Amino acid sequence: MSTARYLAPVPIFRTPAEIPSGFGPSVVAIGNFDGVHLGHREILSAVVAEARERSPRQARAVAIIFDPHPEQVLRPAQAPRLLTPLAERVRLLSETGVDAILVLNFDAALAGLTAREFVERILVSALGICGIHEGRSFRFGRGAAAGVRELAGFGAELGFSVRVHPALCVRGLEVSSSAIRALVASGDMRRARWMLGRPFTILSTPARGRGVGTRLLVPTVNLAPYDGQLPAFGVYVTRLTIAGRTFESVTNVGNRPTFGEPSFAVESHILNFEPIDLDEQTPLELEFLLRLRGEIKFPSPEALKGQIFHDAARAKRYFHRMNA
Repeated sequence: MSTARYLAPVPIFRTPAEIPSGFGPSVVAIGNFDGVHLGHREILSAVVAEARERSPRQARAVAIIFDPHPEQVLRPAQAPRLLTPLAERVRLLSETGVDAILVLNFDAALAGLTAREFVERILVSALGICGIHEGRSFRFGRGAAAGVRELAGFGAELGFSVRVHPALCVRGLEVSSSAIRALVASGDMRRARWMLGRPFTILSTPARGRGVGTRLLVPTVNLAPYDGQLPAFGVYVTRLTIAGRTFESVTNVGNRPTFGEPSFAVESHILNFEPIDLDEQTPLELEFLLRLRGEIKFPSPEALKGQIFHDAARAKRYFHRMNA
């Protein structure tokens, strides 16, 4: 799959050694930023604002993220399925106004740094930190031994400010990546959208072996296997973007039990279909807008076909209201 669409227009550093000498001063935020949700954006907005307000020399706003997710290294069996792959996270972070993104390879060596070593080697020496913004639950250093209180102590000692942000609440719900994952996993696209500030979206390519040639001539697209977070099994109103063209669609996520042996698929039926160029590398962007129903085993393909017509009619009414 081509990642050209998701390349950020800001510098991306993969190691502290890549950061130019004299890069700082900098104002930073550290996190996994999975989903780059409204809570993340509020913190990053404050980072950018402080960087612009610093005088006499304007500072740089920097987001520090980890790849892979630390849980995938430390506790792989419990590691969450991610809301956003790395390339999309970088793209979304670049839209917040930060001046640079540092993607740290989370390996045994990084995990073994003490809190002081992390602060002195990466924040002070490499980035010339003058300020940092974090949420209340931020932990860092070997064994996640340090939190915001220890961070404030380092700031007082080493000369940088520390601002701790309370959790953002939207419509009475506390925003977090784990909360959004739970909502998506339950099929609650509305509340997930409230927290993300946009529809939950997955990025993929067409599935292999589905008759995909150089032209899509039928209104159904199956997505390739996807290892990120997926919605609960069921049928959804969706928008499918194929190589930059957006179509209204209905998507089934599940095992298609009506046809016997379970066969998992994310299958989108395009409502306003037009033939379009498509091959196995064509980027697909699928937005989940509303869950229509759970997955059902129908007594016959004919019964399933009738339900599909009903689902499509409901989806068309949804888009009509949206576009009115």
